[in-house]
Formats: sequence, C-alpha cells, structure tokens
Amino acid sequence: MRLIKNKQMKRKIINAFLFVLLLFVNVDAQKNDLQHIRIIEPAKVWSLQKAHDWYNQHQWITGANYIPHTAINQLEMWQAETFDPKTIDMELGWAENIGFNTMRVYLHSLAWKQDQAGFKNRVNQYLTIADKHGIKTIFVFFDDVWNKQPKIGKQPEPKPGIHNSGWMQDPGDPASRDSTNFPELEKYVKDVMNNFKKDKRILLWDLYNEPGNSGKRDTSLHLLTKIFQWARQVNPEQPISVGLWAWDFEKLNTFQAINSDILTYHNYDDPQAHRRAIELLKAHGRPMICTEYMARARNSHLANILPLLKKYNVGAINWGLVEGKTNTIYQWDTPIPDGSQPYEWFHDVFYRNGTPYRQDEVNLIKKLNNEKK
Repeated sequence: MRLIKNKQMKRKIINAFLFVLLLFVNVDAQKNDLQHIRIIEPAKVWSLQKAHDWYNQHQWITGANYIPHTAINQLEMWQAETFDPKTIDMELGWAENIGFNTMRVYLHSLAWKQDQAGFKNRVNQYLTIADKHGIKTIFVFFDDVWNKQPKIGKQPEPKPGIHNSGWMQDPGDPASRDSTNFPELEKYVKDVMNNFKKDKRILLWDLYNEPGNSGKRDTSLHLLTKIFQWARQVNPEQPISVGLWAWDFEKLNTFQAINSDILTYHNYDDPQAHRRAIELLKAHGRPMICTEYMARARNSHLANILPLLKKYNVGAINWGLVEGKTNTIYQWDTPIPDGSQPYEWFHDVFYRNGTPYRQDEVNLIKKLNNEKK
C-alpha cells in the first residue's frame, strides 16, 4: 500500500544487502552509530525456536488484506452505522472456498474512541464470522499511508478511478508525531490487546503499517517504539511484528526487525527481485510472512509470486480480496478519472458479486492451498 515512489531494483537489492550487514555483521558499528535503536523488553522477544515452533503449528499461511467492498476505509468498516457483517460473511465465504486461511485487517483508533465497548464487540463479531470460515486474522493498529486527517462519522464517497481515495492514516498527521496523543493511543492499544491477547482466532498483531510513509520517515520511530513497548507490556500469546517495506529506511528497519517475533515484509516487485529479498531476509533466521504483495502492472502477480512464496515456505497475504469502494483495482499513481475499468486490475481477486477476476488465478490459489506445507 505505497505512496512513495519505488526505487530501481538494483538500489533496492543493495540497500537490502546493506541492511542485513548492518544487523548481522557490523554489530560494533551498530552500537556506536545507532545508539537509539534498541530491543524493547528483550526477554519478551520470541526466541528463534519459539518463533519456528509457532510457525510450524500452522498450515501454510495464505490469504489477503481484507476490507468489505461496502467500506471505503477502516472507519467505515468498524463504525456501528456502517459495520456490515452480512457482507463480511459472504465475502469470507468466497475466501474459504479457495482455501485462504488468513485475512489481514486494519483497525482504527477513532472507531474505538467513539464507542469503546461497541468497537470491541464488533471486533469479536468479525472474528466469530472469520472463524466460522476457518480464517484467522492479522490485526493492524497504526498506519502511515494515505489521507492524513481521519474523522469520526460519515466517510467520504470514493473518487472515481483513484486508488484508496478515502483510506485514512491512523492516528494521522500531525497526530502521529504529537506525543500528547500517546497516552490515549496507549489506552486504545492495551484495551484491545488485553481483550483478545489469548484469542486463538487472532494469528498475529501487526502493530504499525509502513511506518515512515507519506514523508514521515524517521519521525515515526517515536510512536513505533511506544507501540512495541505497549504490546510487550500486554504480553499477548500471539506474536507481534511490524513489516519491513522500504529498504532504505535504515533506522526504522533495524528497529522493526530486532523487535518483531515473526519477520513480516511487503514486496510488490517482480519474481526475481522478490526472490532476492527473501534470500537476504532469511539471514534473520525467523519465519517470514509477506503481508503485502501483488501489483499486476508491476509484474507482481498471483501466478508468479504465490508459487515463489510457497517454495520458500513464506506466508502469503496479497493486497485485496474483493473490488469495492477502496478502488484498489486502479494503480497507485495512474488514476482513471471517468472510473472505467482499467486494462488490468492492480489488486483484488473477486468482483463484488463473487465472480473471480481471473479464473486461472483462483485455480492456482486452490491448487497451492491444497498442497502440503
């Protein structure tokens, strides 16, 4: 779910390689030059053995980032007036039918602030629906991507042909930089996690989506540090993680990698670049889940990436299940103002009536999901 321009493959691979060297070879330099980078409560970060034991207990993790087609953003999904369990039930049924077992779902702090008890009840209702379909959930708390100032209440209508025209950051900008907001955000994170910290329907807590995006860069490190601290204080049974996504964000990457129980990452590149990223990230020694991929116009397809992730036993969560109000069938930077169908969908697997966008993709998903891990 990108806003910043992607760099050339060569630059990405060099930066990824340097990142690995930073963490595993040049430890002394890391201590000298990155004094502010630290492990939050190191005794609580999962050991490699615990991480692999957890990963091996699950079938191959495969699924999509999910929001019902009737919601333009996280607030429209979770606010009482627009929460849509009927549509969620229907769409997760389509996911179940092709063998998906995991959905990555974004929460929003303002929906909690508006109605704390009701919000948690709706989260539980969603989990009950997902569990009925054999689907576990990765919940995402904060997000640095797209529109800066979320507001409670009626959400904007989609802008024709514009990717994620109504998606909202959480907590927003400048809210994410203002430490006076942190006590309330701490209450939100801890309240939700404490309520669900032993819930087997939740696979993993993804604490912060793409920290540093939208030009924030290292200014997001303060809130990132805090949410890891809050999560470790709750000490949930589920693992916690924040996905790597921009290889040149040295400080953020280092902090995310050393504090995550399971290594998660985003990659919208072609198979060659994606494979090299996997091979480099394997140096961390932790199980991996790719929590965002598939951008068809960038040669990141289900057909060429999903088998790659299966081969390396990397969890696979593509962007988008059903085309809808988020407009993620359109490319990030290529709007179609009249709202007509693009030549090729950028994200998503199903039309909103349940018809697959491409039957061959759905057949492949079924085939790979039926194979042993």
